[in-house]
Amino acid sequence: MATPDFIRTLRASAGHQLLWLPGITALVFDDEGRVLLNRRSDTRKWAVIGGIPEPGEQPAACAVREVEEETAVRCVVERVVLVQALSPVTYDNGDVCQFMDITLRCRAVGGEARVNDDESLEVGWFAVDALPELSEFAHFRIKQAVAEAPTWFDTTGIG
Repeated sequence: MATPDFIRTLRASAGHQLLWLPGITALVFDDEGRVLLNRRSDTRKWAVIGGIPEPGEQPAACAVREVEEETAVRCVVERVVLVQALSPVTYDNGDVCQFMDITLRCRAVGGEARVNDDESLEVGWFAVDALPELSEFAHFRIKQAVAEAPTWFDTTGIG
């Protein structure tokens, strides 16, 4: 994931300490019910599409922007799938981030899926019963999006 300029500015004064950041995941489905995935250039693994909103950018606008930037697919946001604080991540350079993930279900409305920036090695549509190897959390998010269930929230720690 390319680091947004505003985070580079924060890092200049904050160093490697933990940054608490919003993260947006866009689960894009086509008319055949397939989900759009990318094989990331940093990890070389298949993943769901996502990114960090710019300051003041709404979550839905971020999802639409990230999907088009990374895959050339245009989409519209349909609903919130889940909201969850993720575990902190330490990057190879020592930076530590923790993301509040907002996962949105989206519908493709145009464009042809292709690698559209340097963040992806491959981009493709996958049937939900024939997914490539993905993280457990990616599978969970896709399952929630397909279930048409109410928005999922992690309720651990709620008294």
